[in-house]
Amino acid sequence: MEGLALIEPTELYNMLQQATVYSNLSDNNYLLLIDARNKNEYNESHVVTAKKAPRNKDGQFFVPFDAELECKQNVVVYDSNSSNLNEVTDATDCGSLLWEMGSRNKVYILKGGYEEFSALYPFLRTQKIIFMPKELDEIKPYPAEIIPGFLYLGNWRQGNAPYVQKDVKIKAHINCCVEAETFFPEAGPQLLHIQVDDSSEADLLGKFELACKFIENKREKNEPILVFSNLGISRSAAIVIAYMMYYKNCSDVEAFNHVKKCCNSVQPNTAFLEQLKAWHKQRQA
Repeated sequence: MEGLALIEPTELYNMLQQATVYSNLSDNNYLLLIDARNKNEYNESHVVTAKKAPRNKDGQFFVPFDAELECKQNVVVYDSNSSNLNEVTDATDCGSLLWEMGSRNKVYILKGGYEEFSALYPFLRTQKIIFMPKELDEIKPYPAEIIPGFLYLGNWRQGNAPYVQKDVKIKAHINCCVEAETFFPEAGPQLLHIQVDDSSEADLLGKFELACKFIENKREKNEPILVFSNLGISRSAAIVIAYMMYYKNCSDVEAFNHVKKCCNSVQPNTAFLEQLKAWHKQRQA
């Protein structure tokens, strides 16, 4: 259908987790998330910050009065379980209307709908209907999901927050900070501590193979792992990019683009980017 595109549950999860100082959800123009299910289903629970799609007395959808479609960077619609764009569903019906009424970008339809998303991310369900600006500012994002259900990229707070480990089912860490962490206090089967500064003199190249083997061991055991550093954008991002090169057997550029798509704030320092290029050449030799 024209103007519509499917979005995987992991993509919506990551969209909800983007942040700088504050969650991107505190920006009114960042995301319009629309629930096209019936009122009872919406009231029972819905995805955090989702708005109920309004209908007229004949049951037809209309655009929310405060939608401001021409300003929204992302518009996402979901119903109970839509899985493709080849049939007319509540999600595609509502999404088509939003596209026709002026959405600046394609309208995303959540693949699998609320049923699949809530099964994967039950901690992102809520009954809360209205979020005040201060409440949006105070939302604490979860780590970015790089490989669904397995590999996560985050910051120091996320690496040391018990609720993050519980909700995302984290079983292991790679701590890229100089400081020791509190969740797994000692290095061992569940913790690899790579103590490097985020500086142009730091050497991560010699750590890539070790980190990749550690992550791969967790993948074989089906144990979700979180890689984190102070801000989650440089040291930990470089380690995750290196693993994606290893896992997908791809170039540093391809791996960087994948990680950047999952977490748009990642930016390894120039030295780490050069080390990733060097590692790619080593792997090709």
